[in-house]
Amino acid sequence: MTYSEEWVTARARTAYESGRASFDIQPKRTALLVIDMQDEFVEPGSSPYWVPAATRMAPRLRELVEYCRGASVPVIWTIFDDTHRGLDRPHALRFLPHTDSDWRRPSPAAVWGPMDYRSDEILIRKPSYGAFYDTPLDTLLRNLGRDTVIVTGTLTNYCCGTTARQAYERGYQVVFGSDVTATDDESRQEPELAVLRKGFALVLTAEEIAVRLTAAASTREPLSFPSRTTGTA
Repeated sequence: MTYSEEWVTARARTAYESGRASFDIQPKRTALLVIDMQDEFVEPGSSPYWVPAATRMAPRLRELVEYCRGASVPVIWTIFDDTHRGLDRPHALRFLPHTDSDWRRPSPAAVWGPMDYRSDEILIRKPSYGAFYDTPLDTLLRNLGRDTVIVTGTLTNYCCGTTARQAYERGYQVVFGSDVTATDDESRQEPELAVLRKGFALVLTAEEIAVRLTAAASTREPLSFPSRTTGTA
């Protein structure tokens, strides 16, 4: 068979727009990663790095966090922080437009209060975008017996997307929350989801994630998640 340009383009477009990975989501094998829902990114007006879309989706993500707690799915939080005096951070970061601000954290980085982080849950302070870079995340997941991760948080196309790719490369099944991730330019959300959908992750809404966890466990009813138009938490 000879594959025409039209055929391969149409095939790729279908995968980007509507492709679905085929694995199941088993609660006993899954962990929820909440990436960088911290003050400077989520609290309105708190820094030049505020992500308004993250503030808007925070109530929906908080509902998913509560659902996972009830389903015995471990919740692991990350914070993008200044660790080891910045000596563990990729050297090139200082030269990129992402850091073109004189703003400095007025206090140590912390999970935004309304997200209801609990002290008995794992909190990883990471030096770069991906949650696996120079952190114990891989070891923690393997010790928990988890081979599937649900990626949520902010930024969709930086810390969340990088974490999803790193997880994929380490052999994890990756679920990516389409409406419980957010970025600083909302026009960039779907292009990132498209790439992840085609080659790295099972891209689902929060409600779809809950439905699949419920179906696997057969013990819980899915929650009614806040709509996309929900205001700030």
